[in-house]
Amino acid sequence: MTENILKFWPIIVGFIGFLVWLIRLESRSIENTKEIRRLWHQRKEDMELAKAARDDTNAMLAEIRDDIKALIAKVGSK
Repeated sequence: MTENILKFWPIIVGFIGFLVWLIRLESRSIENTKEIRRLWHQRKEDMELAKAARDDTNAMLAEIRDDIKALIAKVGSK
């Protein structure tokens, strides 16, 4: 029994090391998946905020445009 262990210990150690590496790889994959989901969620929030900011800017520009048209109409009618 001990002769077999002494004979095959490099293979056993290599196999155990390989299993540890696979477990670490799987945990890293799970963490990366969580990070990707978090980034997609953040991207969605950022896009919603950017759209709201654009809508506010467009509303303000439309108001300014209407004010300019009203001023031009006043000056043009005199």
